[in-house]
Amino acid sequence: MTSNPTHDLECLTIDQLEKIAADRMDKQTRDYYNEGADSGTTLAENKSAYQKYRIRPRVLRDVSKIDTSVDIFRFKNTIPMGVAPTAMQRLAHQDGELATARACKKAGIVMGLSSFSTTSLEDVKDALGKEHPGLLQLYLFEDREESKDLIARAKKAGYKAVALTVDTPMLGRRNLEIKNQFKLPRHLKSANFDRVGENHSVTSDEKEPEANEARKRMQEQEVSRAGYHDGSQWVSPTGRITFHSHAPNPTLNWERDIDWLKQQCHPEMEVWVKGIATGEDAILACHHGVDGVIVSNHGGRQLNGALATIDALPEVVDAVKSMNRKMPVHVDGGIRHGTDVFKALALGADFVWIGRPVLWGLAYKGQEGVELCLKLFNDEFRLCMGLAGVTSVDEIGKEYLAKINRDGFVSKL
Repeated sequence: MTSNPTHDLECLTIDQLEKIAADRMDKQTRDYYNEGADSGTTLAENKSAYQKYRIRPRVLRDVSKIDTSVDIFRFKNTIPMGVAPTAMQRLAHQDGELATARACKKAGIVMGLSSFSTTSLEDVKDALGKEHPGLLQLYLFEDREESKDLIARAKKAGYKAVALTVDTPMLGRRNLEIKNQFKLPRHLKSANFDRVGENHSVTSDEKEPEANEARKRMQEQEVSRAGYHDGSQWVSPTGRITFHSHAPNPTLNWERDIDWLKQQCHPEMEVWVKGIATGEDAILACHHGVDGVIVSNHGGRQLNGALATIDALPEVVDAVKSMNRKMPVHVDGGIRHGTDVFKALALGADFVWIGRPVLWGLAYKGQEGVELCLKLFNDEFRLCMGLAGVTSVDEIGKEYLAKINRDGFVSKL
């Protein structure tokens, strides 16, 4: 019996991919990507919470033709799953975000790009191609002009949505990051904010190398300082834009910032809110007219002890339904198998996003490793649909799930 050439016999599961990647990353990168906040309780529960649910398969149904595709951002996605925006991907592989983009294009899967990518949003969109919608994850800085510029560039490049991250008014405590004194290596850049870097320049003096070089030296010397409260008022961040100094923004609020963001993005780009974890905030998102929400706890990297995202999901779904709005609800966090995708959809999600598994794929084999990661999820999800007795994504509902309670008893949802 010959082996199936479509399989990578060294890596048949996402769990195996994680172990392989751990050996291929340096310690600082591995700790940065894989760590959660504080003791890591929420990080662990994001994954383990899926085990509380069991699938109730139906049989004697014709599942000879299965359609796993869904529409998102006016794009036919091959599976109800996208690649979540994760920062600094060139830490994992020299091709970084470009490798991820090429894999997503080949697989027909939507890609989210972090504001703090190590490749410019323009270069990533070129790799994705015109037909791919692209989602830009956004940190809304206190200096609105910086965010305004980034949004304008995304719009020009052809991105179809922005996802405002709202769960970082301050950064969660990541102890390994503190211990390792993590910072981006000198040979890498936060490409979207490197005004004179090799990836992008917004200056009009591109033909004046001496001026550009002088400006580059000035920027390298400019110290980044995080915002702080001086006892009487809030003092905004200063200096070069870095994740640790500028991403946290405690001044954000619904009334002012969502309306401003919609004005900047609509109609070319949809406005999504990433980091919703309660029904109350889902209702506020409806009130403020956002185009969709992503149930997320930042991969367990912010508030330790928060609900696992799959546990927060039903409350958010019910809240949106109570508003009589057809606002889509997505979810991320802890998804490690195609059956997890099925369970999330059965609990009411319209779509899921995966983050760390893609980084593990990058560390394994670059673009080929990301392609493997996406293929594993696709194959597992298709098989799950068939064995559960459904042939299209819109058939998946809570009647296909049971839940194990604290006493170990199983009940239908």
